[in-house]
Amino acid sequence: MAEDLNKETLTFYGERVTWISPINLNELLELKVKYPKSPLVMGNTSVGPAMKFQGHVHPVLLSPARISELSMVTKTNDGLTIGAGCSLDQVMQILMDEVSKLPEEKTRTYRGLVKHLKSLAGQQIRNMASLGGHIINRHGYSDLNPILAVGNATLNLISKEGRRQIPLNEQFLAGLEDADLKPEEILESVHIPHSEKWEFVAAFRQAQCQQNAFPDVTCGMRVLFKECTDTIEGFSIFYGGIGSTTVSAQKSCQQLLGRRWNALMLDEAYRLVLDEVSPPGSTPGGMVEFKRTLIVSFLFKFYLEILQELKKIITLPLSNNHQYPDISEKFLSALEEFPVTVSRGVQEFQGVDPNQPPHDPVGRPIHHQSGIKHATGEAIFCDDLPVVDKELFLALVTSTRAHAKIISIDASEALELPGVVDVITAKDIPGTNGTDDDTLLAVDEVLCVGQIICAVVAESDVYAKRAVEKVKIIYQDQEPVIFTIEDAIKHNSYLSSEKKLEQGNVEEAFENVDQIIEGEMHIGGQEHFYMETQRVLVIPKTEDKEMEIYISSQDPSFVQKTVSSTLSIPINRITCHVKRVGGGFGGKVSKPAVYGAITAVAANKTDHPIRLVLDRKVDMLTKGGRHPLFAKYKVGFMNNGRIKAMDVKCYINGGYTLDDSEMVIEYLLLKLENAYKINNLRFWGQPCKTNLPSNTAFRGFGFPQGGLLMESCITAVAAKCGLSPEKIREKNMYKRVDKTIYKQAYSPDKLIRCWNECLNKSSYHSRKAEVENFNSKNYWKKKGIAIVPMKFSVGFGMTTYHQAAALVHIYTDGSVLVSHGGNELGQGIHTKMLQIASRELKIPMSYMHFCETNTATVPNTIATAASIGSEVNGKAVQNACQILLKRLEPIIKKNPEGTWEEWVAAAFEKRISLSATGYFRGYKANMDWEKGEGDPFPYYVEGAACSEVEIDCLTGAHKNIRTDIVLDASCSINPAIDIGQIEGAFIQGLGLYTLEELKYSPEGVLLCQGPDEYKIPTVTDIPEEFHVSLLTSSQNPMAIYSSKGVGESGMFLGCSVFFAISDAVAAARKERGLTDDFILNSPATPERIRMACADKFTEMIPIDDAKTFKPWCIPIA
Repeated sequence: MAEDLNKETLTFYGERVTWISPINLNELLELKVKYPKSPLVMGNTSVGPAMKFQGHVHPVLLSPARISELSMVTKTNDGLTIGAGCSLDQVMQILMDEVSKLPEEKTRTYRGLVKHLKSLAGQQIRNMASLGGHIINRHGYSDLNPILAVGNATLNLISKEGRRQIPLNEQFLAGLEDADLKPEEILESVHIPHSEKWEFVAAFRQAQCQQNAFPDVTCGMRVLFKECTDTIEGFSIFYGGIGSTTVSAQKSCQQLLGRRWNALMLDEAYRLVLDEVSPPGSTPGGMVEFKRTLIVSFLFKFYLEILQELKKIITLPLSNNHQYPDISEKFLSALEEFPVTVSRGVQEFQGVDPNQPPHDPVGRPIHHQSGIKHATGEAIFCDDLPVVDKELFLALVTSTRAHAKIISIDASEALELPGVVDVITAKDIPGTNGTDDDTLLAVDEVLCVGQIICAVVAESDVYAKRAVEKVKIIYQDQEPVIFTIEDAIKHNSYLSSEKKLEQGNVEEAFENVDQIIEGEMHIGGQEHFYMETQRVLVIPKTEDKEMEIYISSQDPSFVQKTVSSTLSIPINRITCHVKRVGGGFGGKVSKPAVYGAITAVAANKTDHPIRLVLDRKVDMLTKGGRHPLFAKYKVGFMNNGRIKAMDVKCYINGGYTLDDSEMVIEYLLLKLENAYKINNLRFWGQPCKTNLPSNTAFRGFGFPQGGLLMESCITAVAAKCGLSPEKIREKNMYKRVDKTIYKQAYSPDKLIRCWNECLNKSSYHSRKAEVENFNSKNYWKKKGIAIVPMKFSVGFGMTTYHQAAALVHIYTDGSVLVSHGGNELGQGIHTKMLQIASRELKIPMSYMHFCETNTATVPNTIATAASIGSEVNGKAVQNACQILLKRLEPIIKKNPEGTWEEWVAAAFEKRISLSATGYFRGYKANMDWEKGEGDPFPYYVEGAACSEVEIDCLTGAHKNIRTDIVLDASCSINPAIDIGQIEGAFIQGLGLYTLEELKYSPEGVLLCQGPDEYKIPTVTDIPEEFHVSLLTSSQNPMAIYSSKGVGESGMFLGCSVFFAISDAVAAARKERGLTDDFILNSPATPERIRMACADKFTEMIPIDDAKTFKPWCIPIA
């Protein structure tokens, strides 16, 4: 059958698009005459996203995938001709093969292309994307076009009229009509000539991360010398990332012809190139000063690289004035790229007691019960549920204004579209529309871009999304419009009253210190970016207003309550089901209730099952994330580094409604002191109200921001004292049992153990000496190392939120069904619950099963959050199992040699209940904010992390070399899962502090609405060496089996990478004679790293007057 398909044209007809796959080149050319505007689609990596996200519509798509002529490779004496249909991965393999066979002088262009191909997108994209597609799309951020242009590549075109060639030059890249393809032409192949002996080609790029990221700036550079000299005979430079197309520095290069390759030429080149291609202040993508710096930094790298090459092939007498100066060894590291490496590491944990029964799984590294299914795709998530009879789909209509009155909503055009059933507005809500200050659907006014106004119900997801574009809303803009924390402070715009914690006499202490430093710090927000976006399926029942809700939520009971109040029906009519959640991180605590309630309103009105599945763009646009922080600090200290007083004011950007912002600022203040005992402290905090989406809970809940702020103050004190940061940390760390700022007793024994073990395991002091030695020998590359302690408080600040319940059934075949109130977020809670049940019932885990979290089975559950889900639900499971085992005791005593199955059968015969509810009342926790004291946390998780990095001072890139973590999990229930949580949290923290950046337009529009613009860590960001050790011989009598909850704590330890980067930057600044204080704001992106490593390049770039242009994005922290 496959052979038959290859002999005939394939045509697929869609509602709006026809897809045609011809069988030969001639047929393709005929189709191109018939459909001249139709694009050719191979991997669909460019056309597809444009159709999905930008609304592009192509009535006909032509697929040349089966045409062999477009994948042919021809080798000639002067170069290589590669078919336009070859995938980028195939192109890379072809070029690598040529590089291995040909003389080096002939393959300089090929090596530049291979270098960029290795980092272009990711392997999956390179497997699908074609060479022709990459060239023809002419994206301004193209990695290959700048190199192909300087390499004098030629495009071989073909049509029914014949063949012709055009150069891949600045005219083609600019899309000029006389240098472009004609509508009926296609790109058949690309000819890439060999380089010549005196021709040198190099490629450079800098992106937010090593792979799967568009470049901030990319470039190809080529120079041709007059034979046996260093006189420039040909010169070309092309840049990508600084405009809408690839840009040529043609005029600059022309003026440099005839010049010698020396420092005088280079200085002139800087000036000329900056004048010609410097991006304007309003350039899309922003980072203008960074991009200008990269333009000249790359030129400097090229100069050094060519100078090295010339020294190899030109021999001049010492008396000749043309003798090349030796390049300092310290400068040569500028030419080295950071390699992509495979991470390796060691995981250490304490083994179980040798006397522990083999069937008892507690303390053993049992694999995640769904781990294999996650890897194979067999795990069922919310949207994997089969289509329900009469099911309809929902799509959200969101505000396009930041602060405006709603004058009118006109859905008439949307309702006329095929497949559209209804439009749901606030008028359709039978009960309460959220709260007065946080409505489910906007009424009369919108307060941010992305606020939900109404929703479209349609027969398919495609129909619903299409109709969303047709809902016409007329606005009347309102004032003020507030986006930044500083603007909120000016307008006195807050979501709640100020919170304050204080101890000692701060003012008096400031009068008796040797030094005082004052400063400010900005810490950016973070997107949850869970794998599974928000989604819900609501199925109305035929009687009694019952509803079944299948949802991806950390708190199904809150969804249940919200739907109840929204529809004005009792809670007992609503059942929420959570099989598993594809990641939550706090983003699925309160937000799913909003989406669930709106979907329930649609189901109630239409009497149809309704499914809502947010795409990544809408999820990011509507949900909010981690709170950005702006802080002002004042620190008083002695010359020996002992901190005597600290006064800190913290403001977080809460967005337009309260959500969890008040609790976040409370927790931030409670945890701000971290591992340090400072006698005189004053912490203030307040959440700001702005016209942005409401920020919400996020892993760590304020501590990642507050902890980073405290450690930045420690680092600043170290710099002023001329001491190392670890000395300041040790001097100010808790040393004995003492009271925290909120008067809760704390014993630092495990903190000190973790700190000392981390110092030893990481070989910190010897490696620090090695780092200093490296830095003394390298000017453009610097290493940094940092070690950070952690005191992380676990749990909610209220006793009510620590309760939990469970239901355990024993069936007559001996199998056991465990149910509890926790939700599987990927963190392995169900695996731990089965381990606990196995131990308590004294039977193997193979007898156990967990089905789903269900509010009809276990009611009134608490959100799975605050690192305590496993232990509080574990206590409830333990209680239920103990009740059951107690009931079975008489049966077991009568037949002690019997089997489990026999005991269960006997109990059933004796009419003994084989079902039990377990309950845990919770830890006592309280906090009196009027007095500023309490016992808000049941216990602490201590830890320490040491990280080493290397930075490229010319580009801002960094490489994570090694990380060592020591953390106290006490007696871990499952060390494999706990270490996985620590590693995952650390990497997510690394993302927060070094990669992830939320950018908003001056109109309040989130500009990074997907993975193209928003970068989370990938495998290339994992430290080359990654070691995690759990503290041994540690007990925690508060929790079940003396364990600890570790789901969040590792997040903060990611800042060890941040401070290692800061250490490297400080080394660079010191060598450049920059003695002024500096605070590195978070995240430490390549832009911030590069600009902090101030040098002659950052000084030579033009700086625009902010009043003369409109910036692409604005800072909101």
